[in-house]
Amino acid sequence: MTLQPLTPVNCAGLLQPGCSLLQLDGEALLFGQKGWPKRSCPTGVFRVRRKNGELRLRAISFSNDSCYLPPLRCPAVGRLDPHDGYPESYLIHGGRTPNNEISASLYLLTLDSRGCNRKVTLRCQEKELVGELPGARYGHTISMVRSRGKRACVLFGGRSYMPAGERTTETWNRVVDCPPQVFLIDLEFGCCSAHTLPELSDGQSFHLALAREDCVYFLGGHSLASDSRPPRLFRLHVELPQGSPMLSCEALDTGISISSAIITRTGPTHRYIILGGYQSDSQKRMECSTVVLDDKGIHIESLEPPKWTADISHSRTWFGGSLGEGRALIGIPTEGRSAQPESHYFYEMCFQCEEEGKGGEGTQGCSQESTDYDDSTPLEDSEELYFGREPHELEDSSDAEGDTYNEEDEGDESHTGYWIKCCLGCQVDPNTWEPYYSTELHRPAMIFCSRGEGGHWVHAHCMELSETLLLTLSQGNSKYFCLDHGGLPCQEMTPPRQAMPLKRTPMKIKHRKIYPTIKMTPARKSFFRRLFD
Repeated sequence: MTLQPLTPVNCAGLLQPGCSLLQLDGEALLFGQKGWPKRSCPTGVFRVRRKNGELRLRAISFSNDSCYLPPLRCPAVGRLDPHDGYPESYLIHGGRTPNNEISASLYLLTLDSRGCNRKVTLRCQEKELVGELPGARYGHTISMVRSRGKRACVLFGGRSYMPAGERTTETWNRVVDCPPQVFLIDLEFGCCSAHTLPELSDGQSFHLALAREDCVYFLGGHSLASDSRPPRLFRLHVELPQGSPMLSCEALDTGISISSAIITRTGPTHRYIILGGYQSDSQKRMECSTVVLDDKGIHIESLEPPKWTADISHSRTWFGGSLGEGRALIGIPTEGRSAQPESHYFYEMCFQCEEEGKGGEGTQGCSQESTDYDDSTPLEDSEELYFGREPHELEDSSDAEGDTYNEEDEGDESHTGYWIKCCLGCQVDPNTWEPYYSTELHRPAMIFCSRGEGGHWVHAHCMELSETLLLTLSQGNSKYFCLDHGGLPCQEMTPPRQAMPLKRTPMKIKHRKIYPTIKMTPARKSFFRRLFD
């Protein structure tokens, strides 16, 4: 068991409490960056590399038929093992966006292709659900169960905003526990059903969910109603016959008081290690535990923790995730140290022996981690970072030195940015694309949507913008909102109007009275003058 410090290289601004670490095809991936994705990585998914005590991130691209995946904090993340010809994949449900909006969408993330230079391309699909749908939430879990040759997803727990009818100005951003319902999702047909069990009487969030065959174990968690972390442990048994599913729940007495913990798998069998998390609002859980799932049930044993550093011991909060089999990433805030350029310290924790740990990066593992730190604090914009090609992608060696950003390689990043799927109805294909505007030559015209703290880029043709309007928006000092975020340009600064001089033309009177003129001789004038005098 080792604890090694990691130095983030131009990436500390992306890591935040609530991010998720995934493992696909032996690669550790970061999802849920701080702020909205920048143009250097429009997908918001990064490959995590650790080498020589340094932590580096590289942008990951999506396939052309992928949907847009927003950066989500504290979503439910579930790993799907390869089964019946289906590849290894991840399910992502819910979570909070950088605007503190809560998502209700379900995404399926798979590996689309891998180039000869180890460049990874992912594919993201949004699954459409019907039936009794789980509402928007975060801090919940999603697991996969198998019964009688069928598979289903189990979704439980989480938090959400108060119902629309109960929200007031003072309680507009207040969150509550979601009802303790268990949702079963059939991925093949998209059917969803809700089940209420008497054993699950209180809502809970930021708990752990461990699945084996037809059983799911819910361990720990935090309840907002009682503001406590009771030592709860439930075993949910799911049967999938030809008709309606049958669920049963049992409360076990071997639970532990924990929330927002990190769990990592230590082998192909159902053996896990739990570390991190909180025992109370002001106390971290410094112990480690091993969890084994077998035919007899669940077995939890204490494990001697590593020798924590002074920074970890005295920090108020921490977060992290699984980096693969027997490995975990831990982040702690600098907590007001102005002399430190980075906002967090990072450590890699390895539970394997040193001989096994010298191999470099970890492989696949379980990812159920989440955090309840900083739920309502607004986030700042993430840094403008650039991720160039790595040396091992230009050569066949994966251990080449000099992994630094190169300005000449910016073309690869622009290629990734121009050919993204900007929206659900995006029709831009690099193989069949033809210029639409007169200003286009080799790449489609794009416009920046200012929605959110970081914004994102969209294709002008997909937004149905005319060439005149596109030129006006590109030249003026204005913000633009894409079709998914309003679709109207919002003028940031109203230019002063030039007062046009008014031309005052004399009014012509159409019906003017013309009095008759009387021609008078001097004798008559003298007569009338004497008469009136």
